[in-house]
Amino acid sequence: MSKEILSVILGGGAGSRLYPLTASRSKPAVPIAGKYRLVDIPISNCLNSGINRMFVLTQFNSASLNRHIKNTYHFSAFSSAFVDILAAEQTPDNPTWYQGTADAVRQCFRHLGPFESKYVLILSGDQLYQMDFMKMLENHKAKGADISIATIPVGDREAPEFGIMKNDKDGYITSFIEKPKKEVLSEWTSDTGPKMQSLRRNYLASMGIYIFNRQLLADLLQNEFVEATDFGKEIIPQSINKYKVVSYQYDGYWTDIGNTYSFFEANLGLTNDIPDFNLFDNENAIYTRARMLPPAKISGTTLEKTLIAEGCIINASRIENSIIGIRTRIGSGTTIVSSYLMGNDYYETLDEINHANAHGLPTVGIGHRCYIRNAIIDKNCRIGDDVRINGGNHLENADHSLYTIKDGIVVVKKGAVLPNGFVI
Repeated sequence: MSKEILSVILGGGAGSRLYPLTASRSKPAVPIAGKYRLVDIPISNCLNSGINRMFVLTQFNSASLNRHIKNTYHFSAFSSAFVDILAAEQTPDNPTWYQGTADAVRQCFRHLGPFESKYVLILSGDQLYQMDFMKMLENHKAKGADISIATIPVGDREAPEFGIMKNDKDGYITSFIEKPKKEVLSEWTSDTGPKMQSLRRNYLASMGIYIFNRQLLADLLQNEFVEATDFGKEIIPQSINKYKVVSYQYDGYWTDIGNTYSFFEANLGLTNDIPDFNLFDNENAIYTRARMLPPAKISGTTLEKTLIAEGCIINASRIENSIIGIRTRIGSGTTIVSSYLMGNDYYETLDEINHANAHGLPTVGIGHRCYIRNAIIDKNCRIGDDVRINGGNHLENADHSLYTIKDGIVVVKKGAVLPNGFVI
């Protein structure tokens, strides 16, 4: 089955709205849920759908993403499966970087040449969802489509942030508008089905997930729309009246990790009793790098709605509504509330801890008697004793050498050192 379709996962642009998490890594390489990276989501969705030939297109800050994929996705020598990185490259006939989603696929299309397929699935590297792409492909074939677009019903509040489609009773898309103004929304309602209409989700938003007939994709990129750089803004709208473009409606959980607030919300949402995104699913595992880490060790801590990754050493007094990433160390008397600690890439030895203490440097992790609320602590931070970080709407947006404040969320930068008694 998987020979029919190839997957192309777009690594995204500079990810400036997720700064400072994207200061030294690309958006798909940002750690999520304490042990995964964002790119693991589309790759896992492909593997769970029986699609096992994938290209990941990268450009910005791609070293950590390349390393993660190289260390994670190994297949048998007897399998045709692969996850290959296609980094932006300058060639004699194209000296520029990727100019947009369509341009990235155009520049890489020659690398798809040796791999047979009738269809190409195009995915974004920075979304959180679980979806069976084979059902989308079956719908594509049944409708005799040239292009399929995965759509999700949204309400009045979200609609102006998306490209909105209108479709006819057979599911063919008849028109498209990019980020419609509130005033014209009433003209863009679709029949999204009784369940979605009862939730007032009457507009079909593009999820940025496409299936193209491969030959058509080649023609569009190389002949018809040679100047077009973006799928959502150019190629899709211009194809609707010329080709059979079908909407594939998805009614499950889906979020676009566009900015710090949506990233923070998506992570903390995983701590709910029954989260919208199910990490505990027998059928739809999320794959990531297999690390040989010990179990987490917890002593004297009250835990409430908290996810704790492997390899942690925790002596905190209380942790609630938080995600604690791999190899996190937390000292005694510390309270963590509504926060995401990404963890650490290594353990300090006892000698290194003693050396750090002798030179007045906090150890890697969180010190004693700290209070941390509404914060994201990036990897490998050294947070001293008696540090107070109290995020919330009372704080104004700011960018400091050690941390950034966005929408009331305090993001402590990767590798930052906060001395004893530091207050935000």
